[in-house]
Amino acid sequence: MDRTKRKAYLKITSEALRFCTGYFHENGFTQLMPVVLSPITDPLGPDPGSSVIKTGEIEYLGQRLCLTQSMILHKQIAVKEGVEKLFILSPNVRLEHPRRAESGKHLFEFTQLDFEIAHARMADVFSLMEGLMCGVARHVSRECAGELALLGRRLLEFSAPFRRYTTTELAAQFGEDWELPASLAHASPFWAISHKREFYDKDDPEQPGMFLNYDMVYPEGFGEALSGAEREWEYEKIARKIDAHGLDRGRYAAYLAHAREGLVPSAGGGFGIERLSRFLSGAPHVGDVQLFRRVPGEEVVA
Repeated sequence: MDRTKRKAYLKITSEALRFCTGYFHENGFTQLMPVVLSPITDPLGPDPGSSVIKTGEIEYLGQRLCLTQSMILHKQIAVKEGVEKLFILSPNVRLEHPRRAESGKHLFEFTQLDFEIAHARMADVFSLMEGLMCGVARHVSRECAGELALLGRRLLEFSAPFRRYTTTELAAQFGEDWELPASLAHASPFWAISHKREFYDKDDPEQPGMFLNYDMVYPEGFGEALSGAEREWEYEKIARKIDAHGLDRGRYAAYLAHAREGLVPSAGGGFGIERLSRFLSGAPHVGDVQLFRRVPGEEVVA
C-alpha cells in the first residue's frame, strides 16, 4: 500500500481511539487493563454467524489457558467485584475460517473496545453508543479532513436516535442473510435486536423466544459494528443454558463459581476499533487499517 494512504488510515484510527477513550472517561467509566490469557473466555457460540475454527490455547505450568476471544465473562466478574461502569481496549484473537477474508470485515487478531454497565438496560447502551458514534464521526471529520480527502471519503451525517429493528423484521425485508443488504440500504447506523446466540445473553422474560441483545450495524455495506446484550446473571439460568447449548461446564468453572456467589445484572457490548476505523475512512478491507495485517488466510509477515 502507498505510504501516504497508510499514514492516513493510521491517523484516522489514532483520532478514533483518542475520541472513544475520552468519551468513556467523560461518561464516568473506569478503564481496566485487558486479559490476554485465562482459563475462561467467550465461547462465541452457539452463534450461527460465527466461523471461528478453534480457540487459541497454550499450556503454562500445567494449566490450560485460552487466548481471549472476548472479555465478556471477565466484564461480568468485574461488575460483581464493584466496578459499576468499565471499559477495556481488549486484544481479541478469533481464529476465523480463511473464507472470512472475502467479507472485508474479519480479522483473526483485533482490538475491541469492551464496556459494561451495572444495572443497565438496552436503552442505556443505545443512548451511550449513539452519542459515541455521532461524536466520533464529527471528531474525525474535523481532525482528519485532509486524510479523508486523500482517501476520497466523505462521511455521511447522521443523528440519534438510530432506527431499531428485530432480526425477524430484517429477515422478512432482506432475507435470512440480511446484514449486508440491510447495511447497504441505510445511510445511518441502525440497531438489530434479538439474536439467538451465547448463553450469557438474557432471554426476554416477557416474550418467550426473544432475546435482550443487539447489534449495531454500520451503513453503506460496512456491516456489523457492535454486539452486546443485557446479561444473564442468575446461576441456575446460566448453568441450565450452558447445558442446553452443549457446552462443557468444566471449562467455565471459574465463571460459574462467581455466578454461584452472585453476579450483578448488567448490560454492555463491544466494538472493533479496526471496523470503526474502516467505516470512518471508507477502507475497502478492514485489514487495510492495520499496520500489521491479521486477515484470515493471509500469511503473517510481521
